[in-house]
Amino acid sequence: MILGLGIDLCSISRMQRAVRSSHFVRRLFRPAEIAYAEGKGDDRSRAASFASAFAAREAFAKASGVSMYTLAFSSGFCLERVKAGPRLIVPPELDPAYCRGEKRAWVSITHDGEYAAAVVVLEGR
Repeated sequence: MILGLGIDLCSISRMQRAVRSSHFVRRLFRPAEIAYAEGKGDDRSRAASFASAFAAREAFAKASGVSMYTLAFSSGFCLERVKAGPRLIVPPELDPAYCRGEKRAWVSITHDGEYAAAVVVLEGR
């Protein structure tokens, strides 16, 4: 059963300016997300990676009803990129039902030109 749906669009050039602040990066993104983006090489590619992760947070917030403020300061929420595709790590303090396997978050991310986008579908049993 679908419990929620969220979508977000993030400007890559705006993120490129924002990630000049290491404080912003460390405050909002987890070490795995930072390492992934840093491995991208040039500033534009790094910004696109951060923008995709930010859009995924916003889309999750919209789908779940969890505030962006709560997500930003959560110690474990993360966009993980694996061979099978991106997935969201949702820590128990945000919603214990994820840890119990009662909910699942599906995420799709993309970027092209000036924007990165993400769509999140929340599924429950």
